[in-house]
Amino acid sequence: MNANDKITTPEEREKIRRDRFRLTAERRTNRILEYIRLLGNTGNKSLYKYEQADVDKIFSIIDKRLIETRAKFKTSKSPKPFKLDQD
Repeated sequence: MNANDKITTPEEREKIRRDRFRLTAERRTNRILEYIRLLGNTGNKSLYKYEQADVDKIFSIIDKRLIETRAKFKTSKSPKPFKLDQD
């Protein structure tokens, strides 16, 4: 056993997982926010030519992906086993 093979308690493992989530989520969220800011720059009509349909298409896919991503954070219950008499 070497120094990297530390035995950790369940509480320590939970803290490590929490810290890893926090660091990763903050970094990714900040990156997304920066890209949203950059996307907003394309709204400058003196530099870019676009139609409202283009804007609608962009925000439609962004909204769709946000909904899909938010759903991943909801606690999901295991599906009930199939039964013929089940509604």
